[in-house]
Amino acid sequence: MAGGFLLFHSFVQEEGHIKRTNRTATLLNRHYNPRYDLSMEAICEQKQVFEGAAHAFYWKPKLRIPDIYENEENQLAFGRFLKAVLQASDEKQILTEIVKLDQYHIKSLGPAVANILYFLHPTLFPPFNTAIVNGFNSLLDRKIKLGSWPAYLEMRETLLDINTAYRSSLSKDLGAISGLLFEIGTGRLIVSGNAEAFLQEEEKKREKGRYKRHLEVLNDTNEESEHSEMQLYLARLGRSFGYNVWIAQNDHQRQWQNETLGRYSLSAFPAMDLPKSVTDTIAFIDVLWLNERNEIVSGFEVEKSTSIYSGILRLHDLSLSIGNATSRLYLICPDRREKEVRAQLLRPSLQRTQCGPVSYIRFSDLRNDCNAMCKYGKSVEALDPISNICTC
Repeated sequence: MAGGFLLFHSFVQEEGHIKRTNRTATLLNRHYNPRYDLSMEAICEQKQVFEGAAHAFYWKPKLRIPDIYENEENQLAFGRFLKAVLQASDEKQILTEIVKLDQYHIKSLGPAVANILYFLHPTLFPPFNTAIVNGFNSLLDRKIKLGSWPAYLEMRETLLDINTAYRSSLSKDLGAISGLLFEIGTGRLIVSGNAEAFLQEEEKKREKGRYKRHLEVLNDTNEESEHSEMQLYLARLGRSFGYNVWIAQNDHQRQWQNETLGRYSLSAFPAMDLPKSVTDTIAFIDVLWLNERNEIVSGFEVEKSTSIYSGILRLHDLSLSIGNATSRLYLICPDRREKEVRAQLLRPSLQRTQCGPVSYIRFSDLRNDCNAMCKYGKSVEALDPISNICTC
């Protein structure tokens, strides 16, 4: 209740100020009034009663509503209304003021004022919002509309009758029955009037869920396809440069455009003077290029939806494991994630490492230049024009 009185006193004081300043509408600032916002915030703290109490009063610049912000006559009418209902001692007096206010046809205001009336006279006037109206229509098979005083007053008379008939189950405060209507209107409480709408809404949710899962499957399929595509380009490049190629052990059977990746790879991981645990880890790097002595010339990690940082760490682990400062490390990334890759590579911990730097190549560059590099390139240096390295 304190919030309601605070709002009313604010407007009543301001109405007097308007009259003392030759009716120069300072009741509501054209764009912003801190005192008004404070008043509305005080009311809206009571969201348990109803939602959206302040929405109708917020200034909407594009629509230039509500019309109490730019029309002095409407400002004064609204101020007089607030003062009158604050001082009113009976129901008839308030109804008379509602009729007077309705005659001004103030845009985007209407019975939204009823929400304020409820705080001052909770046994006479119910709150009014979309959910309550929907609940009213569903429960009683009516078709009243939000936004008109006649519709509000019609609903109010019906609720007063119901509240009287079921007083033992409800409350003298009209917030109780309004809360019931709100629950029905939002679909939390099912009655015969909203059962069909509820079922339709649930079906929409299920359909939306099915569509979302379908998109996720498509995205996963596309990502796997792109991953295999990039591995195939790298394998073709490595073979054309005269290197032995190793494709991650678990990817040998993957295909892209009817080409099996394992066709370009060594059939077994070559022997290396490294602990078995290290070679087992290295064997899962997406693509490796090796020279005739089975030394790793380059290592490539193809990233898509997985963590960029984890891919970088795998390459650093590779560098530390083989101890070959001349090996080149590359992260192959989707174009849309380039900024994320650069940000990760600029981490201080990665910049200060003793490992060789990690460069990155975008999907589009590898895709567009693969054939030309296969034809004219001689070694890993052919990647220099399309690779990027990040330094502080």
